[in-house]
Amino acid sequence: MNTTSPANTLNKAILDVRNLRVNYQSQRGRINAIQNVSLTIGREKVGIVGESGSGKSTLGRAIMRVLPESAHTEGQILFNDENLLTLPERRMREIRGGGISMILQDPKFSLNPVMRVGEQISEAFLAHSHGDKTLARKQSLELMESVKIRNPERVYKLYPHEISGGMGQRIMIAMMLVAGPKLVIADEPTSALDVTVRMEVLSVLDEMVSRRHVGLLFISHDLNLVAKFCDRVLIMYAGCIVDACRSCDLSESQHPYTQGLFASLPKLDQPQKRLAVLQRCETWLKHEEST
Repeated sequence: MNTTSPANTLNKAILDVRNLRVNYQSQRGRINAIQNVSLTIGREKVGIVGESGSGKSTLGRAIMRVLPESAHTEGQILFNDENLLTLPERRMREIRGGGISMILQDPKFSLNPVMRVGEQISEAFLAHSHGDKTLARKQSLELMESVKIRNPERVYKLYPHEISGGMGQRIMIAMMLVAGPKLVIADEPTSALDVTVRMEVLSVLDEMVSRRHVGLLFISHDLNLVAKFCDRVLIMYAGCIVDACRSCDLSESQHPYTQGLFASLPKLDQPQKRLAVLQRCETWLKHEEST
């Protein structure tokens, strides 16, 4: 399936994934987590939606090359004309954070609990620059203000347990942006937040893409959220991308799996006694492997 958007043809893609395959060897045989996935991402917001276990997070971690040693990965992940799968680990440490950053789902499990949040942002800056601690603090405070944290001087000195979930996610965004990456992977960044805070975090992410001209790979279970927030949407099923379209056309998709995802959503204006059950077909996977 061609997952290149018209917008990507106007400028060089930031990331180009070609025929990516990830599998694990278990006692029951080989488990295919990602099957022949190809996609490109430019300076845009690309959403990935699918059921739990469809391979969304595995795809994000494969790009960052942080999968467990038991994972076997094949294909190409091109970033700045370098194939990430063949680079030495020392070079990958430079790219992680400096070129590609990843925002995880819950800041409670991502931030160091015994280190002040501002110092964690400064540490990320120092890891990818030649500046000193004074410059790192200055950059961190400016970035904290840009992600709409009030009184960044005060928040800089707080520990993770002293901040709210929404503020923690803003801290994570600041930490991921401080080294100036070209691509940000956000893995369910708003699922642990309430509705009001979720919209504030999405606003920060949207401004990040438009002002800093970075690419965003947004992983989510929320079909409606992705349709409203992203420029393009990729639908994953059993490790394959089975559907791809512009977000404005998502509700009109004719693919049965995409239609099934929409049908399984509750609607306040159309109450149902029982939601539709997703139908699955092995031929979708066979079709993807042959394209």
